[in-house]
Amino acid sequence: MKLGVFTVLFSQKSFEEMLDYVAEAGLQAVEIGTGGYPGNAHCDLDTLLESEEKRTEYLDKVSSRGLQISAFSCHGNPLSPNKEFAEESHQALVKTIKLASLLGVPVVNCFSGVAGDYEGAKFPNWPVAPWPNEYGDILKWQWEEKLIPYWKKWGQFAKEHHVKIGLELHGGFLVHTPYTILKLREETCDAIGANLDPSHLWWQGINPVAAIKILGKANAIHHFHAKDTYIDQDNVNMYGLTDMQPYSEIQTRAWSFRSVGCGHSIQEWSDMMSALRTYGYDYVVSIEHEDPIMSIEEGFKRAVKNLKAVLIEETPDNMWWV
Repeated sequence: MKLGVFTVLFSQKSFEEMLDYVAEAGLQAVEIGTGGYPGNAHCDLDTLLESEEKRTEYLDKVSSRGLQISAFSCHGNPLSPNKEFAEESHQALVKTIKLASLLGVPVVNCFSGVAGDYEGAKFPNWPVAPWPNEYGDILKWQWEEKLIPYWKKWGQFAKEHHVKIGLELHGGFLVHTPYTILKLREETCDAIGANLDPSHLWWQGINPVAAIKILGKANAIHHFHAKDTYIDQDNVNMYGLTDMQPYSEIQTRAWSFRSVGCGHSIQEWSDMMSALRTYGYDYVVSIEHEDPIMSIEEGFKRAVKNLKAVLIEETPDNMWWV
């Protein structure tokens, strides 16, 4: 495995400054935002799609520093009832797939999206309970009329361009658990898989090692995000895990995102790295930093230090002892 970083946390740096910083930190890969919620500070899609010369220069800047692009990421909502944002998210996805194909980047990360509750809805609707029965009716409509048709078409588009789609299992979107990604994959194609982020699993009560085993057996892990979550049980007792307080309410929130090793033990992170290797994922572990009580630099350095202690980098030897 290789260590990388989702570079949107360095959006204030120029492209080359960011690459220098990442290389000096001893990483081997970068995951670059191309649009949607994270923005596109380090990737002008239209410029790169229009010019082979610009694409060559872009890749040279990465490779000359001993780095590779693990994925392009365009986290938006192509199913949004807000037609303008849905179209913006969709165009970013299509252009990102095309660029990834041209540059030999194997994965495009994004969200599955979430629709409204009917064709004329104004806002997204994320049902999380089967009763009252209308919630189940909404979910069925969203999957059958919106989610499956969209990804059946655009998953195949990605596959034809030799690109895998890494859907982040993120609360608030229709694909957010191992079951939902496997269900969508079965209904569409094997280009659809997970950008597995344990931080979103923990607050849903899902054990990340168990999720890795489930998805690894199905060859459905396309990318991996390294971000931690601290769960405050006292606050869970008050607000529950579906806590709607702003992320800034750190003292009272049921859970908060943390840098690697600040929410769960290094042993648990080591167990995840072992499970990834055991169940067939031997690609990039990409640091994502959203820690509310640490600076970008301190949170990033903490994650780098802790992951370097547990990452399995070398190919295993033959079992000489057997």
